[in-house]
Amino acid sequence: MDRDSKYLLRKIIIDVAVLLTIGLPILLFFLFGKPYHRGFYCNDESLMHPFKESTVTNLMLYIIGLFLPITVIIITEFYIHRSAAGHVAQIFMGHAVPSWVWNSYKVIGVFGFGAASSQLTTDIAKYTIGRLRPHFIDVCKPNINCSLPENQHKYWEEFECTANIGSRKLKEARLSFPSGHSSFSAYTMVFLVCYLQSQMTFKGSKLLRHAIQYLCLMLSWSTAMSRISNYKHHWSDVLSGLLIGTIVAILTVVYVSDLFPRQATKGETEQLMRRGSPNKREVQPAYYDSTQDHQTLPLHTVDGQHLSPKENRRNSPDLSCSREPLSRNQLA
Repeated sequence: MDRDSKYLLRKIIIDVAVLLTIGLPILLFFLFGKPYHRGFYCNDESLMHPFKESTVTNLMLYIIGLFLPITVIIITEFYIHRSAAGHVAQIFMGHAVPSWVWNSYKVIGVFGFGAASSQLTTDIAKYTIGRLRPHFIDVCKPNINCSLPENQHKYWEEFECTANIGSRKLKEARLSFPSGHSSFSAYTMVFLVCYLQSQMTFKGSKLLRHAIQYLCLMLSWSTAMSRISNYKHHWSDVLSGLLIGTIVAILTVVYVSDLFPRQATKGETEQLMRRGSPNKREVQPAYYDSTQDHQTLPLHTVDGQHLSPKENRRNSPDLSCSREPLSRNQLA
């Protein structure tokens, strides 16, 4: 096995190990987690709503939230590969891997890392706080006579549920805060919106990209609102879930992915200008650190002004496409 293949294989193994490290606690929470047992007041009207089936089921949430972004990423990377020239296949263990496959793997890997991080953050809060859902009394039917005046304003912690339902539903009834549907849908759709903003370059319509982005956000918004109308969550649960998903998506895009490469700072520009001669038109390379592959990639500076390639992230040696620096005559 050649050196480059060993490097790529090590990178893939580490990526998978990181995803499993974050994903395993999520599975353990689901299988063995016990939420904090919070009490209730008999006169708390926010817990007296009827039980209703979910408009957006868990299966629908995960299929749409994962399948839609991954499909869009693969199609977009393939379109970029077909439209741009100069792509070179990545050699891995003696086999040629097309650049769009490698680029898709990198973006989907980052997307999966952020999704797992968002879900784990949500689950930690759910099991730590143990807030009761709006339909808790209807689902639990506690063995307390709440119609008696002396029980109205008393906080009950010691009680038993008399409803003949499974332990899974009773467990779910204590996992209201924050909304998992809201956080997951917000993360996946905000990440997809950012990806389209960075990579979708269709010139046939000014509004097409923004219309698709708006529809993605509305999918997340309608999912979140359905959790309130179905009495699955309190409004503050949904708001918190939306904030968690959005914040994790933005942090993932900015600091984990390299969809929006960092431009050279003003101080770096001034340093480059001091190195150059004021009497000559010189081309000096400025650099930024790719946040995903930790490669040093070239930007170009002409008389102190940066000319940034549109696809900076594809200049990385780790990607399977390269672009020669512009010559002085091309810049003139």
